[in-house]
Amino acid sequence: MPYHLGGNKLHDTCADKIPNNSFPGGDVFVNGKNFDALQLATRTLWEVKTDNFDTYPPELREIVLADQVPDLQHERALALACGFDFKVGVRSATHKAALLKQDPTLKVVIMGWC
Repeated sequence: MPYHLGGNKLHDTCADKIPNNSFPGGDVFVNGKNFDALQLATRTLWEVKTDNFDTYPPELREIVLADQVPDLQHERALALACGFDFKVGVRSATHKAALLKQDPTLKVVIMGWC
């Protein structure tokens, strides 16, 4: 039976509701990594970030970005190496803008369904 690692209910719900998620209810293991969702029709792997980024003080935002951006770049490389596209789902425009400021090549989507 599929399942999500981590056990964060909000995170799991957001991942499951990604439009056209081919495997809601579980992670997708590709190239040594558990991704949060897969859209098979477009061959797109997703990583979901459910931080309350807007509420963080500037110092914490910097710490979160310093942690997330290299991880997302690595995850994107794993996805691309297997012929998949890669998208990041976030909950706010502020989080999206901050990620794109660090790496404008990331594909970041605001999860309006979350």
